[in-house]
Amino acid sequence: MEWMNISYVLAFLAVFVASLSQILLKQSAEKEHKNFFMKFLNWRVILGYALLLGTTVINVFAYRGVELKVTPMIESTGIIWVTVLAFMFLGERPTKRGILSILITILGIIVFSM
Repeated sequence: MEWMNISYVLAFLAVFVASLSQILLKQSAEKEHKNFFMKFLNWRVILGYALLLGTTVINVFAYRGVELKVTPMIESTGIIWVTVLAFMFLGERPTKRGILSILITILGIIVFSM
């Protein structure tokens, strides 16, 4: 039973880390770069893709103990993380549509959990 709990924590961690990597990639895309190659060879892009690779590794271990029927619910929390992280690190204000999508996601998770 304890392994299953760790698996769920790992699955949510993987979604969070993937969301964080998306923020890094967006930060890099918004910056001006000296040349074409520096668009891809800078620390934000390299770290962003390394984090995405890390989420794949985390998911290998996480999905050993997570029921496959709950994985879409776990993955759907990414929209919440991206919105929160974009607000914190990029200063982006959530739009009405973004807030509505978060509320619908939370409602869907609640309904699924019943």
